[in-house]
Amino acid sequence: MEKLKRLQENSLFLLPSVILTLVLGIYPLIWMLRYMFYDYVGYGEALFVGLDNFSRLFRDEQFWASVGNTFVFAGGKLLLTIPLSLLLAVLLNGKLRGRNLLRGIYFMPTVISTAVISVVFYNIFNSYNGMINQLLMKYHLIGQPIDWLGPKHAMLTVIIVAVWGAVGNYMLLFLAGLQSIPQDLYESAAIDGAHAGQRFWHITIPMLGPVMQMIIMLAIIASLKGYESIMVITEGGPIGKTEVMYLYLYKLLFPVSTGSPVTQQFGYGSAVGFATAIIVGAITAGYYFLSKRMNKVF
Repeated sequence: MEKLKRLQENSLFLLPSVILTLVLGIYPLIWMLRYMFYDYVGYGEALFVGLDNFSRLFRDEQFWASVGNTFVFAGGKLLLTIPLSLLLAVLLNGKLRGRNLLRGIYFMPTVISTAVISVVFYNIFNSYNGMINQLLMKYHLIGQPIDWLGPKHAMLTVIIVAVWGAVGNYMLLFLAGLQSIPQDLYESAAIDGAHAGQRFWHITIPMLGPVMQMIIMLAIIASLKGYESIMVITEGGPIGKTEVMYLYLYKLLFPVSTGSPVTQQFGYGSAVGFATAIIVGAITAGYYFLSKRMNKVF
């Protein structure tokens, strides 16, 4: 009887989480799976169209362009964020004066609203009176303003903003991993004559293996799903150069920006959302199997 009573009490504690999962997770998923077979714009009667939405999806050049932009954005963000986060973690893990203050400064972007950060960087990279161009021209590094938000540099700009916002978060995770490494290993290696580079490569990197795998997984998912700063800074422009998958999906479901369709397209948007989830899931699963091989290395 006492075990049954404890089970009932535990069930009561779990009930709010179960309800939230059903309402905010399971129900929207079922709703999406249903409407991706319908032509539905948010009002009126939904018209069953079978696989027409998926036929349109395969012919949708804008969607496939957004997939390519997503890979460019995610790849650039990952290649910069992971090494920078690790470098900062190693530096701030040492005996550096004011390191706690620096940790707080680097972590600050993580707790600031993405919209606020994006508006600030939009003004910084403004082509005509932005701070970056003013500084570069002041020190005669450029002869005329660079169009940071134009077709040539817009993707680089949004990647820089994304890296700035993510570095602090992964830096803290790397710091936690570094602080779990026994200092005796470094002392023994130093006694044996290993210099700093050898200690980093043969002790730090292998010992950080499990933490690094988790960080890379989180970074991959966040990079593929990121779109908020792009929506604020460029709205996917110019001419679709920075439009990523989730931003394209957002425009279909919530057409509030200049480059969005005239009406909501819940039916086609559901099909796009399903395809986007498949792409992200496939990449995540691919990394999962790759990480198994990484275990043999680290």
